[in-house]
Amino acid sequence: MQEFNEKDFEQAYNQETSKINEQLDKEILFAMIGDVNTGKSSTINQLIGDEVAKVGAQPGETIGIDKYIYRDKIIFADTPGLDDINHKNSEETISFYQQADVVLFFLNAAGTVFSDGERKSFELIEKHNKNIVFVLNKIDAADDIPTLVQYIKKHTKNRYTVVPISSRTGENIDQLRNEILSILKKKHKEIQFARLIKEKSATANKWILAASGSATAVGAVPLPGSDFIPLTGIQVGLIVRLAALYEKPLSKKKARELTIATITGNIGRTIFRQVTKFVPGAGSVIGGSVAGGMTLALGYAVKYAYENDIELNADTLKSLYTYFQERDKKASRQ
Repeated sequence: MQEFNEKDFEQAYNQETSKINEQLDKEILFAMIGDVNTGKSSTINQLIGDEVAKVGAQPGETIGIDKYIYRDKIIFADTPGLDDINHKNSEETISFYQQADVVLFFLNAAGTVFSDGERKSFELIEKHNKNIVFVLNKIDAADDIPTLVQYIKKHTKNRYTVVPISSRTGENIDQLRNEILSILKKKHKEIQFARLIKEKSATANKWILAASGSATAVGAVPLPGSDFIPLTGIQVGLIVRLAALYEKPLSKKKARELTIATITGNIGRTIFRQVTKFVPGAGSVIGGSVAGGMTLALGYAVKYAYENDIELNADTLKSLYTYFQERDKKASRQ
């Protein structure tokens, strides 16, 4: 069983909160390119889970560059139609591509996919920004989507991700969010985006599994005590990130309380088997590692508390572990 070290905790907490606060000060700019009727506005709303952009009732309603600003930090710049990019407002439009963190290139699966005009626009944009994600929208109104995806990849030399979605039904919106988060992670901006979207559970699970996998690797180090500092950083970092994701206040005192309850209680041995049933993929990532199981249990309990508006402290953390165990026993008897 590990022992709590105040100095190591202080260092880990200060480092992680500094990283989070730095991210939360940053803006995120999306440049959106696409012909009329490619569903840009409705896709924005699906991505965020809120009415960020008005959905145009008439084709071509968006004129010039329209900015949709969500909670001051996320900016979607809707550029002119593709036919106008080399003419009207071209310099201003290109400047958005240069500044953009992510370029969302919309294509209509129910229309002519990757036309000559779209290809020319892509070639121009690629010169200024290579953080491009192709959004193949309206797949609910088209056939043979895999062939369309391969066609786009072939004509872009397989350099970019193509995400087929339906902004009407919400199909594959999670996949699009994940692609965006992958790009933003490289820019150290993924937390800013993740915390402002309504759907947080999938992102939280991804972070929990990643932290658990890292803890498993640390726990495999055979030197006594050698895993404590990095393991503390992993667990404290996970707690702080989840608090930021769910926009819940987390004081240093509270983080310390949760960390102590986790590392001194050896909860990995008692709760690991139960928690793996509620986080898809957990078993394959963690295996039998106590360090990984402890981190997994901690992350999932914090996530559960935040999603269910449960006040989080050492007592409720232990109660949640007991709850998971009892739920597992009842399920096994059925």
